[in-house]
Amino acid sequence: MKIAIAGKGGVGKTTLAGLLARSFAAEGKHVLAIDADPDANLASALGIPAGRYAHVQPFSHMKDLAKERTGADSGYGGLFILNPKVDDLPDAFCVEHAGVRLLLMGTVEHGGTGCVCPEHTLLRSLMKHLLLERRDLVIMDMEAGIEHLGRSTAEAVDLLIVVVEPGQRSIQTTRQIEKLAADIGIKKIAYVGSKIKSQEDQAFLASALPAEKMLGYLSLNETIRDADRTGAAPYDIGGDFLEELRTIKTRLLDYAG
Repeated sequence: MKIAIAGKGGVGKTTLAGLLARSFAAEGKHVLAIDADPDANLASALGIPAGRYAHVQPFSHMKDLAKERTGADSGYGGLFILNPKVDDLPDAFCVEHAGVRLLLMGTVEHGGTGCVCPEHTLLRSLMKHLLLERRDLVIMDMEAGIEHLGRSTAEAVDLLIVVVEPGQRSIQTTRQIEKLAADIGIKKIAYVGSKIKSQEDQAFLASALPAEKMLGYLSLNETIRDADRTGAAPYDIGGDFLEELRTIKTRLLDYAG
């Protein structure tokens, strides 16, 4: 199964990605977690000690590797390989913790659109490999723009989960993500309500989003906030939110089918 998770910054999508990855791994699943958010925080949400990933570069920053794999440094002008070898990279560059293997993708910064460069080519080929060729349960923590997904890989995404908090700005971001997802051909979209404090918060989201696509809710929880401050994994600390997570997982598996 391939799951992408997106949402407005600060809404709790990285927390959900970490909880799902750790929970599936605890069941014995082969989980590959991909941090595809420029503000990379998934390692902390998974509970990986900072010292174990501080030296790890995102693939988008590996310019020498990108040039080597695409042949861009071979002296043939602007020509380079558009389908470089990448199948060995996940195992070579992942950080493993509690049964979850983490890859940092990063984002290639450039001026204008339609950039075709070695770094972009490497990221695109790697994402295609991860979604189309590997048999891992893949959980991707995306930025709101879901920039890493393209038409060639969108059909491999079994489910896009949009994490949304009870507020108009979060709903607006959700609408933008829905449009982007439709444009590239993602077929299944579902929602998780986050930072819920009351029945009124749930009612607000229920009035804005289709009930059949709502997987569940994560309450605003001091334990999760404390874990974030200390760099611990919420999954390791535990709390009432784990029961909420179980509900979300059950509905996720039913909905993704």
